Amino acid sequence: MINEESKSQLKQVVGEERFFDDPEEILSFSYDAFILTSEPDVVIYPITTEEVSGIMKIADRENIPVTCRGSGTNISAASLPVKKGIALCFTKMNRVIEVNTQDRYVIVEPGLINGELQKVLAQEGFFYPPDPGSINVSTIGGNIAQNAGGPRCLKYGVTSDYVLAMEVVLVSGKIVRVGSRNVKDVTGYKLSSLFCGSEGTLGIVTEATLRVVSIAESHRTILATYDDLEDTANTVADIIGSGILPAAMELMDKTVINVVADASGMSLPREAAGMLLIEIDGVEEAVEKEMNRIAEKARDNGARDVTVAHTQKESDDLWAARRLAYGAFARLAPNCIVEDVTVPVSNVPKMIKATREIADRYKLHLGILAHAGDGNMHPLIAHDPNDKDELKRIEQAAKEIFETGVSLGGTLSGEHGIGLAKAEFLPLVMNQDTLDLMADIKKTLDPKGILNPGKFV
Repeated sequence: MINEESKSQLKQVVGEERFFDDPEEILSFSYDAFILTSEPDVVIYPITTEEVSGIMKIADRENIPVTCRGSGTNISAASLPVKKGIALCFTKMNRVIEVNTQDRYVIVEPGLINGELQKVLAQEGFFYPPDPGSINVSTIGGNIAQNAGGPRCLKYGVTSDYVLAMEVVLVSGKIVRVGSRNVKDVTGYKLSSLFCGSEGTLGIVTEATLRVVSIAESHRTILATYDDLEDTANTVADIIGSGILPAAMELMDKTVINVVADASGMSLPREAAGMLLIEIDGVEEAVEKEMNRIAEKARDNGARDVTVAHTQKESDDLWAARRLAYGAFARLAPNCIVEDVTVPVSNVPKMIKATREIADRYKLHLGILAHAGDGNMHPLIAHDPNDKDELKRIEQAAKEIFETGVSLGGTLSGEHGIGLAKAEFLPLVMNQDTLDLMADIKKTLDPKGILNPGKFV
């Protein structure tokens, strides 16, 4: 518990109107998109870096746990205040500070919604490539904390590839700047990469300078459907292996296709065992050529139908359906677990087959959704959290899915992070010396362990 004197000091930093400790007011901060709950003692909304620094000075002195939070969309329990203390919510720090298209960067605050940034940039003919499925809800700070990806990361890369510089508040309250506005910068350690993906365990990002990219001249969206899920997966490996690099390549199995069709009312291929949604962008001539090659590869691998979206609206509708998948699947039961495992693209067919076999063996209501072009699998499991037997089967199945992914040269997470959800599985991919190194880094930057405590490190 936070004593009354500390509460008074914290209120002096931000004012009464942005400090909350009433149980009813802080209830919504006790959960994220994961299945666990844990309430903070207080919720604070900072609006400046100086306020964050002041809060951390008090927290460090009084040994108060601090868990940062944006929109709470993550599904690894990374933003849960499991040791109570302060939930530091950044949704009021949401400004676009500068847009510089000449030098190809934008400076933003951490509470800015990713989708809002995209709208601002689109007016200038630019975009910010990382586009998680929660793009219209999740914040840039949360995206940085989790090193978010999304469909476009196949061609364009993930969040860490676009963070040029950061302003970071350390646990002591010190304010540091890492990186610069330059695309090329090898001055000292690349500290931005240390904080990006650290899930709020090392420092608090209060400002980010991000690299942006001009919108391509031409886009095409291709929909390929299959009678065999294995053929769907084989197409992915064949296209990537041939040297073609689409902007995005998403896979849905029959279960997910039908759930999305039910929820959206869209006319999707309900009888198909698998579906690929592929986007190509670039100059018109190159896009046309790649589109024809991809269509040929799809047919060679057994596609029963290959169609191209004829209008921007058709393309937008298809991608809207894809982004709807998680929410639609979550309507099937009281809860929905979204797993996250990544394998080399050449092993995507084996991983999908193994996942399907595991789900059938444990009698789970599982659908397969994947950023297939980069090997990132998202098995969706609808379930009732009150069914203890089902939860046991899910835990056993998840363990086998992770072990299978690692055995195929993969890793535990492609974009959702570790948080609480996967901490126990880290030894599958890291030896003890590696785990100790991470612990040493944590101890150096956060000696008392008050930043997002109780998580993977």
